[in-house]
This record gives sequence, structure tokens and C-alpha cells, in this order.
Amino acid sequence: MRIPIFTDEVDTKGGWHGAQLKNAFAKRGVEAVFVSLRDCVIDLSLQSPSIQIPYFDVLPKIAFVRGIAGGTLQQITTRLNILHMLKMQNVLIYNDAKAIERTVDKSMTSFLLHQAGIQTPQTWVCESRKMAHNIMQAESINTQKQLIIKPLFGSQGQGVRLVNEPLPLPMDAHVDGVFYLQKMVKSTHDYRVFVINNQAIAAMRRSGKSWLHNVALGAECEAIDDVEILALAEQAAKTLDIAYCGVDIIRDKNGVLYVLEVNSIPAWRGLQSVVKIDIAQSLVDDCLKRL
Repeated sequence: MRIPIFTDEVDTKGGWHGAQLKNAFAKRGVEAVFVSLRDCVIDLSLQSPSIQIPYFDVLPKIAFVRGIAGGTLQQITTRLNILHMLKMQNVLIYNDAKAIERTVDKSMTSFLLHQAGIQTPQTWVCESRKMAHNIMQAESINTQKQLIIKPLFGSQGQGVRLVNEPLPLPMDAHVDGVFYLQKMVKSTHDYRVFVINNQAIAAMRRSGKSWLHNVALGAECEAIDDVEILALAEQAAKTLDIAYCGVDIIRDKNGVLYVLEVNSIPAWRGLQSVVKIDIAQSLVDDCLKRL
């Protein structure tokens, strides 16, 4: 069997994570080929609609999504539509487009977690700079809360900043016209839990040199096995109805746990360095079992 691993333009050779997946598939007799969604074609010229995938004459049984490149709204919509259409033509998409859509947008993730009664930091999302300033002013005056501004779409801590001054809020590429403001939960560390098929298979504590604790920013990793943290991560994964994910969790000074984010295309290099379980092989095995 031959399958595509969809990657982004920057990482069309798969990178470290892609190599891990390619080797894991090979151990199960499956050949994996790296493909960018931008190179696929939606062909509606014939009676039967088709999706043309480079290096594939017929549709594969499975497609593994390792990356979707950023772009314009039209480009991202088209790339997600390709995943939707492939699923409609009986290709198993891992993770599927709906799960990616629910998690790549931090505001939707926060909404779904909040709706399910899962503790997540207080959050406000708006396009109006005036409304964002009003929120910041009210929070700083009435509650002395420190807020964080995050990109709506982003990962690895890029563009995440403390709001130190009430005015003015930035209007840059990270903000991109939408203000995602979140109450800061202060802690010397946070947690990343890897969940596959609603089961937490590995977890670590991340301790950064600053208030950010992303591995990509130099945080130190330590494996953990905390039942309460693992259970919360599994609950978040079930809420978002996702095949696999990385769940970021933090504990405040009163011992309350909060889910910060749920990542549908998570990195696991830092986590793999401190745990024995083969994460890539676990992903591949779960993927193949779904056929």
C-alpha cells in the first residue's frame, strides 16, 4: 500500500517528524510519500469528480496530515476542501479536516472546551481594537488580571505576547485583524499530553526560562504520569472529537488545571526525547487500524 503524508511548503521533505512517520509506516509494509496540498488538483471536468494527488494514479486508502501551509483565506479553504472531498470519496484522513478546523482556530477550541465545562482560561475574541482596549482596561482595573495576546492561528509560541500596556494593541501579522485575549495563568511550567484514540499515551512537564514553556523556545522536558492531567487531556480530546492531538495544560497557584490549547497537528520531538513509547509508531498503528 502507498499513501501520501501531506506536509506544508516549507517542509515538503517531511522533516524529523515526517521521517519518523515514514519509517513507522515502512515497518508495517506501507510506503509513504510526502506531498503538499498546494500541488493537488480538484478536477471537476469529468462526470465523476476527482482529486489529483501528485505521485498517485488512483486515490489512496489513507492520507496522513502532517502539515497545512498558511496562506490566504482562499488557499487555506481550498486545501481544507481537498481533505473534505477526499474523505467524501472514502479516503481515510488522519486527522480529518473537521478536527483540524475545530483546533487550528483557537477561539473555536476555547468555545468548545468552555461549552463542555472544561476549565480553560478566560478568553475574549474580537475584531474591534476599541473593544479589545475596553476589555483590557476593565480587566486591569477591576481584577488586576494580566492578559496575553495570541495569534488566532499559530503554534510553538510564535506571536504570543504579554499585554503590558493598555494602549495601543499591536496590529501586525501575528494579530492579523483579530484580537485573541486570554487571562494569563502564572506558573513555572506547563504540560503537554499526547492523546491517540482518546487515550493519553505520553506526557511531559515543560519548564521554560520565561513565562512561555514551548519546547521550540528552549523549554526543558520531563516525563510525567499524573492521572488527573492525563484524564483532563483525554476529556479535551473527546470533546473535540479528534483522532490524535497534543493537549497543553497548566496548573494555577491554587492547583486548578486549565486546558490551554488542543493541537491537531502536534509536534512530539521534545516529548519523544523523555518517553520510551514510540509515538510515531503509535500514530501509524492507530491510523492503519481505522481502515
